[in-house]
Amino acid sequence: MKNYGLIGQTLVHSFSKSFFENHFEANQIEAEYHNVELSDIREIDSVLGGTYDGLNVTIPYKESVIPFLDELSDEALAIGAVNTIEFKNGKTIGHNTDAFGFHQSVKPFLSNQHERAIILGTGGASKAVEYILKSLGIDVIFISRNPSRENEFSYEEINSYMLDACKMVVNCTPVGTFPNVNEEISLPYSCLSEHHLIVDLVYNPPKTIFLNEAEQQGAIIVNGYSMLKEQALKSWLIWNL
Repeated sequence: MKNYGLIGQTLVHSFSKSFFENHFEANQIEAEYHNVELSDIREIDSVLGGTYDGLNVTIPYKESVIPFLDELSDEALAIGAVNTIEFKNGKTIGHNTDAFGFHQSVKPFLSNQHERAIILGTGGASKAVEYILKSLGIDVIFISRNPSRENEFSYEEINSYMLDACKMVVNCTPVGTFPNVNEEISLPYSCLSEHHLIVDLVYNPPKTIFLNEAEQQGAIIVNGYSMLKEQALKSWLIWNL
């Protein structure tokens, strides 16, 4: 019996456990998947020294887990965030499958008018999104509650000119995630149009207020379920190469 798990802080509403349990049952795989809640990332040493055959990592530990690992894949090193841990030859190796999952989820919707994008949030997930968009030649700017870099702006600074120039907006924050479904991202939604692609990495609920407001303006909307599924399957391949 193999053991896999998800490292995070609050995991009661996590997608990964039910997804992998369904995957194991459908494919007659003898394995278990556990939610591993840590109040502090420093607790991870006991987990890494345990009996797991592979681990996923979620908010808020995708960046802070890195110093505890032996190696990083080239992609995880370039992105600066890890969401998958492989155990190989006595070493822990950090990977990032979020980038692959995001690329797969948005690929069918990209067009030549998506030359510039706004990324909401600056955490680990936003780094994977930035990595993919830049690899596709798409320029990005960030929106942050506490902007500190040259290409970061506050939510109050989002205006019609910015949204007219950036026909793609990606929410990488947890705002609107169940059970806080009434939380709303501050955005001048009336500036959106049918030319905009609006992506929310939140998958529960399937349609956040953010996506609903954008849809009412005619925008193409994509939630985070496809990305989560694709990154999970990529994790499974890494663990079982």
